[in-house]
Amino acid sequence: MACVIVVGAQWGDEGKGKVVDYYAEQADAVVRYSGGSNAGHTVIAGKKKAKLHLLPSGILHGKRVFVGAGVVLDPKTLLEEIAEIEKQGIPVKLVLSERAHVVLPIHRELDELQETAKGKLAAGTTKRGIGPCFSDKAARFGIRVAELIDEKAFKERLKTIYGLKSREIECVYGGKPKSTFEAVYGEYAEYGRLLKKYAGDVPLEVNRMLDDGESVLLEGTQGAMLDIDYGLYPFGSSSSVIAGGACSGAGVGPTRITDVVGVVKAYTSRVGEGPVPTELTGALADKIREKGGEYGTTTGRPRRIGWLDCVTLRHAIRINGITKLALTKADVLGGLKEVKICTSYELDGKKIEETPPASVAQFSACKPVYETMKCWPSMPEKEWRAACAAGTDALPIEFRAFLLRIAELARRPIALVSLGPDRADTLELKRVF
Repeated sequence: MACVIVVGAQWGDEGKGKVVDYYAEQADAVVRYSGGSNAGHTVIAGKKKAKLHLLPSGILHGKRVFVGAGVVLDPKTLLEEIAEIEKQGIPVKLVLSERAHVVLPIHRELDELQETAKGKLAAGTTKRGIGPCFSDKAARFGIRVAELIDEKAFKERLKTIYGLKSREIECVYGGKPKSTFEAVYGEYAEYGRLLKKYAGDVPLEVNRMLDDGESVLLEGTQGAMLDIDYGLYPFGSSSSVIAGGACSGAGVGPTRITDVVGVVKAYTSRVGEGPVPTELTGALADKIREKGGEYGTTTGRPRRIGWLDCVTLRHAIRINGITKLALTKADVLGGLKEVKICTSYELDGKKIEETPPASVAQFSACKPVYETMKCWPSMPEKEWRAACAAGTDALPIEFRAFLLRIAELARRPIALVSLGPDRADTLELKRVF
């Protein structure tokens, strides 16, 4: 029995989908435990490819997949993903938590209005309604899958919610709702009928699998620096995206967890507002962005680029209890004259190595202290793939030095190296399952 959590150790977009897909083949089931349709993965398995926002990445392998209570669900998006997977001839063995909350059209309207009203405090959200849905969840005012699939309960609760939210839009923002109760009820009642067959008790099913000696992978979204509590507030997520959130979001106790794998990109990238101490601009940032395809899966927005930051990485390792690392996209940096690693910050004459400041103002004032290393050569995909097949000794010596240095600075072993989008472009250094 193994129960492994995969988390993002940076600002999201670290390549978790590829890592989860790799491990999913070894697991018996995959559970999505947090976030919503604001998070996206592009997963490639052989000739099969999918852009997923809600379904767990293990779906391409025909494994059992679960969507836990920690997820806020856009039913239209989920049904579209199910249809796309079935179109590829892949069976959808899905259990959807009845306790997961549902994103409504009025949540998306409020998201856009709130972002505009916040001005400089805007978080740069995807405007998918995630924050307002989590707000309703915390206020004990939301609609869950349990209500969505019960037409009578859904109608009563939706009517109350739309009455209050409509007044909020009119009185606070001086506008009128774009959606109406009648239209949303008709549309979402049908979604409820279509999703009813998937609804179930996720904690019961997952814990039974673990009791029977089966292996389960818990799939995270976004990254540690976007966590509602330990990320760069307010420029982050509305939910707990760290490993602790996996236990509550999936309904699995902490004593069940056997490993926590932190996914880290060989450089930094992020979408959204807020300071990034190692951020690059100009031609070098453009080169890395284009070569790495650094555009948001959900929004298509260009990602901000920076050097690898080991201060935020050590913070992520601590708050997640990360036991092993998975390094991604180092092939993108191949051919540069040099690579830099941020080993610490300077702030008001003091050295910061372990934890980034909680204050946005202080974090903005941090000056990165870099260690410079010689870069490895640029190699075509087939050469990286051949090196992965041959083992560590076949990797460029400069890249091996880079791997060793990251492990030293992070004080954690690197278990997996991803050097391309395909499963064959992967080198497993330490077993997890």
